[in-house]
Amino acid sequence: MTIARRKPYGVKGAPYAFLLPATILFALFFALPIGYAMWLSFRKVHVSGLGLGSGARKEVWAGLENYTDAFTDSELLDGALRVLGYGCIVVPVMLGLALLFALMLDSEKVRLTSFTRLAIFLPYAIPGVVAALLWGFLYLPDVSPFYFVLEKLGMPQPDLLDGGPLYVALSNIAVWGGTGFNMIVIYTSLQAIPAEVYEAAKLDGATPTQIALRIKIPMVAPSLVLTFFFSIIATLQVFNEPTTLKPLTNSVSTTWSPLMKVYRDAFGTGDIYQAAAEAVIIAFATLVLSFGFLRAANRRNKQEAAR
Repeated sequence: MTIARRKPYGVKGAPYAFLLPATILFALFFALPIGYAMWLSFRKVHVSGLGLGSGARKEVWAGLENYTDAFTDSELLDGALRVLGYGCIVVPVMLGLALLFALMLDSEKVRLTSFTRLAIFLPYAIPGVVAALLWGFLYLPDVSPFYFVLEKLGMPQPDLLDGGPLYVALSNIAVWGGTGFNMIVIYTSLQAIPAEVYEAAKLDGATPTQIALRIKIPMVAPSLVLTFFFSIIATLQVFNEPTTLKPLTNSVSTTWSPLMKVYRDAFGTGDIYQAAAEAVIIAFATLVLSFGFLRAANRRNKQEAAR
């Protein structure tokens, strides 16, 4: 006769006890602020008379008024278009370089792999504001050593902080800082590929280039999807680079990106209700784009697995 052993007291509740701290932090610093922002997005301040005296300014229900104003705001839409152009430069260049560096580091002919990997990753460890300040001064003609060299060589000196080159200047900061992280993700996936796969390919007469194109890149596709996913989110939330460069040029307005518009409305004009609606729209757009991309990637993976 088998006697069932009773679990020690408190064992059943142990997982919940471990989850409790993370749940509390999630609720306080993530769920609660999101809920409060959504609540503010449906409110507005109603001013009676001249707005003077007690009770002259009251918070009232606004419905979808803040969202209507946001969708018809030309500054927010223009900022979204600028971020779209910025993302079209940043994402492909950054991921292309990350993949190239990862493949180079995974090659058998490369020496000083640890040092090279650290050197490529190091810019990611520098705070975004510090990196933007560093590159911002390198872009200034009066203090940049690059402009000094170009002047001595008699070559043209483009203004990278004005007009179209501004997109290149901002994109360069993001690429410089983000390539190392994406490279580490892809390189880690390359290291997980069994050596037997490479040996079999070599026995079949495959060259290093063919191995990279037909074996390595397809096998790290999930990592490429992950890095692309993170890059999209980072692009939609661009704020540090244009905000830091703003004092150095007049080409960057206070509404250059959607998040800068949210910051201006919340802390510049004091309209936290309109800013909350804009923040909710940006969050929803990020969610839709990210979810749509993941669904498309998963559907493609299923189709390839079914073949």
